[in-house]
Amino acid sequence: MKPIQRSRWRLAAGICYYRLKRYGDWLFDQKQYARKREKELFAHVHFRHQTPLLRRLKNVEMWMQHNKVTNLRLAVQRLDRIVIQPGETFSYWKLIGKPTKSKGYLPGMLLSHGRVTAGVGGGLCQLSNLLFWMTIHTPLTISERHRHSYDVFPDANRTQPFGSGATCFYNYMDLQIKNETKQTYQLHLYVTQTHLVGEWRSSMPATRRYEIVEKDHAIQPSLWGGYERKNRLYRHVYSIDGEWQQEEWVTDNHALLMYEPLLPDGKEG
Repeated sequence: MKPIQRSRWRLAAGICYYRLKRYGDWLFDQKQYARKREKELFAHVHFRHQTPLLRRLKNVEMWMQHNKVTNLRLAVQRLDRIVIQPGETFSYWKLIGKPTKSKGYLPGMLLSHGRVTAGVGGGLCQLSNLLFWMTIHTPLTISERHRHSYDVFPDANRTQPFGSGATCFYNYMDLQIKNETKQTYQLHLYVTQTHLVGEWRSSMPATRRYEIVEKDHAIQPSLWGGYERKNRLYRHVYSIDGEWQQEEWVTDNHALLMYEPLLPDGKEG
């Protein structure tokens, strides 16, 4: 996992290539993309989660996070109450579109090769993280997800396992969710004064519940220097009455640490 150093021109060319490829996929890949919106909320909440809008992060100025809130509000307007019918695929970026100044997006926090920077539309990873976490608590299928390649901030106040989110970058690092069930699902999103809130809803009540379990977590020194972090996420599936049904693999995660880990003997590395 040694970081690859590429020139500015090489990076720009790569972004252009992969964006054009994604546009081609959207046109010709034969998927049925979700686009319908239902104004009335479906009756049954299958999973609900919320994340705080503002956090004190080392070396991150608060104006970036305040701008992020504006960006989240704009993106939420594009996704709220979208429904995924059986056989359809939800595409994060196809629905949101390119975040630009002309649409009202502001410079917010972006992570580039493990470093904090500012960019228009920054902060939308909080929304893709929320969607991934909610979706793995439902029968919906994650058909495309990109893991975070860098672990930038220590685990202070972490409430979810490492690697339980999804990074995003317009448009080729997409989050796609396919409905392989016989039910129609509705996404409900909103932003309060303090939190980003999301729900997966359906017209029928849930028949299962899910618990996310972390296994094989490790922080190890790498041969090239620095540290790498990895784990595996599984979900335990129960009937709605609590009866065990099965264990399902969710994803494997690998990331480069951008901070000194706390070693087992209690000393900083």
